[in-house]
Amino acid sequence: MGLACLTFARPAAAAPEYEWGGKLDLTRGVTSVDGAAGGGIADWALIAGNETRDGVGGVGSLTTVRTHNYTLTSYGLGLGAWDRFEVSYAGQDFDTGKTGGRLGLGNGYTFHQDIFGLKARLFGDAVYDQDHWTPQVAVGVQVKSADHKALLQALGAKSADGVDYYVTATKILLDRSLLLDATLRMTRANQWGLLGFGGDRQSGYQPQFEGSVGYLLTPKLLLGAELRTKPDNLRFARETGASDLFAAYAVNKTLSATLAWAELGDVATFRRQSGLYFSLQAGF
Repeated sequence: MGLACLTFARPAAAAPEYEWGGKLDLTRGVTSVDGAAGGGIADWALIAGNETRDGVGGVGSLTTVRTHNYTLTSYGLGLGAWDRFEVSYAGQDFDTGKTGGRLGLGNGYTFHQDIFGLKARLFGDAVYDQDHWTPQVAVGVQVKSADHKALLQALGAKSADGVDYYVTATKILLDRSLLLDATLRMTRANQWGLLGFGGDRQSGYQPQFEGSVGYLLTPKLLLGAELRTKPDNLRFARETGASDLFAAYAVNKTLSATLAWAELGDVATFRRQSGLYFSLQAGF
């Protein structure tokens, strides 16, 4: 049973009272590692929270990704207003574990990054515009700041601070139970920004692609895949793209969980980093 079997009513154009909630399960997306509403590694045009255009909503998340050599932990908060604007924050901790010792940094050496994001829906509605193919389109900006500035510059990064800009289009086809997304990002980030911005190989902004496809097996279970390309800026460590296969489950209107197998590519001199991705999100 897919989303096509659901019935719903669109909020009135001039609702006389303030509303909480109202979105279908999973149509707020989950929370990406960057803190924005989307998939696990890709940002979507969906807006955080359960609100419709007559209210506000929010979400909190905790995510961990464990690969052969590293552990990434991300925790975030997002606020959505009128299903049009989103403000988000994510904190990322990149624990090198025993690999830090092999790199000469010390066991358990951890890189940290703060990400502050803004997103605005320009036009379209991923759910309610079912009579034509126009997607929901949004633009966003993410201001990123990493620690260990001196070390990052020694590794070849030009800066510990950077800004990403992106435009994203998302469409949910109810009659086919499909979710489709494509995102174009302008970025200088090394490993999402955890290893700084720009490098000794190339330092300018480059366009990168993020794509997602999902199938709603039931109204509460979304199965899908994502990919994300990344710049290769640093001479000391080749960087490749990332991808995942995921299952997102809506426990109820408030709680959802995402489990994925993530292929993060080459990370800080170690090749083919892959492992389990797990995320919990609680929203209203």
